[in-house]
Amino acid sequence: MTNMKERETKGLPGLLMLFVFLGVLVGVMVAITGTIRSDELERTEKAGVLAFWAVVAVLDLLCLGGIFTVQPTTGMVLQLFGRYVGTVKEPGLYWVNPFYSKKPVSLRIRNFETNHLKVNDLDGNPIEIAAVVVWRVVDSPEATFQVENYENYVHVQSEAALRNLATAYAYDAHQDGHMSLRGNTAEVASHLQREIQDRLSVAGVEVVESRISHLAYAPEIAAAMLQRQQASAIIAARQKIVEGAVGMVEMALEMLSHKKVVHLDEDRKAAMVSNLLVVLCGERNTQPVINTGTIYH
Repeated sequence: MTNMKERETKGLPGLLMLFVFLGVLVGVMVAITGTIRSDELERTEKAGVLAFWAVVAVLDLLCLGGIFTVQPTTGMVLQLFGRYVGTVKEPGLYWVNPFYSKKPVSLRIRNFETNHLKVNDLDGNPIEIAAVVVWRVVDSPEATFQVENYENYVHVQSEAALRNLATAYAYDAHQDGHMSLRGNTAEVASHLQREIQDRLSVAGVEVVESRISHLAYAPEIAAAMLQRQQASAIIAARQKIVEGAVGMVEMALEMLSHKKVVHLDEDRKAAMVSNLLVVLCGERNTQPVINTGTIYH
């Protein structure tokens, strides 16, 4: 496939050329009228003169077909008998060779959201994923000639890149240091943008931004994965509770020993640690039991 690089060109001022061609057309009409009314020319001479002015009028009208308008953020791709001539990108009214074919290409920034794709992540779990892609055409001849329909090409290749991305990451990272779709959104978005850009460069398209807009487990495993996430959250919370409880028990023993409030042997320390851990780590409020002594002496 041959790459086509954009060549920016400019036509002649369209408004000036419009006045010129209209002036020529008016002159031709005046000349034809004068020829018809003239009594000095013979019939055959009149016919020849009228034919000449008719040809001039046809050529003038043909030249009027070379006038065109370029809208803002639009490129007009010019071709001459199948050969790329250049692109007019400056807004305004222009005139070029009337035999040039003209095709407008929008240079505006556009965006679209992919379909919700169902794919397997790195761990093999079925997930649903979608992305928003912001793009624009930066090379009009490549967008026009390198692919059949550049808009459809952008949509198809973006979804293909998104599928490939989803298989490279796990939905959730279950180990520290591993990247995931849910936990590393900025890195994943950057990877997605590079992946799409590599596919769309051949079509003269620049990817301005790409972001994941939808991410969820597939319905058939969503409930099981929710339980797994809840279990992971409970375990993480319990670890924090145990760490805090051990620290509080250690601090209590140190303060009792330092202030000499009470002297505890190893058995009583073990009992106290056990009781404190039960109180601090228990899910329900504890019911204290008060020892009031015995009635027997």
